[in-house]
Amino acid sequence: MATELFDAAEFDDSNPEPRCPCVLLLDTSGSMAGERIAALNAGLVSFAEELTQDELARVRVEIAIVSFGGRAELAADFVTADRFSPPVLGTAGDTPMGSAIDLALDLIESRKQTYKANGAPYFRPWIFLVTDGEPTDGNRWQEAARRVQSAESGRKVSFFAVGVGAANLDILGQINPARAPLLLQGLKFREMFQWLSASMQSVSRAEPGADVPLQTPIGWASTGTGA
Repeated sequence: MATELFDAAEFDDSNPEPRCPCVLLLDTSGSMAGERIAALNAGLVSFAEELTQDELARVRVEIAIVSFGGRAELAADFVTADRFSPPVLGTAGDTPMGSAIDLALDLIESRKQTYKANGAPYFRPWIFLVTDGEPTDGNRWQEAARRVQSAESGRKVSFFAVGVGAANLDILGQINPARAPLLLQGLKFREMFQWLSASMQSVSRAEPGADVPLQTPIGWASTGTGA
């Protein structure tokens, strides 16, 4: 009962805006330690700051973070951008990417049910995966990939993948063949999150369900084919 009351309070007259959910699916395995995780954390801070500067995005965009380092876990549950406070992520363990993708998809489905229960319209959810490795949880990633492909083809989610360093771009391309993975240039996490913020702002200004042209990721990434 308390949870239902809290959910209803999120969608009262103080913020009747449609919602644009985005799950950041972030690799926090041991190989991300050092400069990479520091740059990732700094990028998250700039992401939060930029979103709050846009009047519509700050009340429409909802952010959640799923981290995967040793295990997949919810690092930050959905909140609107004006309430989003990035956690400081650490690193540990291997790369259970399949489990993390499943958790992100489940999280989105649960959030959709909350929107529907409260009569809140919503934009197509985004999942934004960032990794410097490849899955270490066996064939779980292949099962998760089938879910991604079904959701993408059914216009239920938009799935993006960004590889860092020696990330396995071939596997990232197989997870969502509809959209080629990107390869981050060096440690340009801040520029990556600036692009993501601009994209979220563009989506939040559109009508729910509309196709929104996105900026080309110039200056921070190249297209990865895995070839």
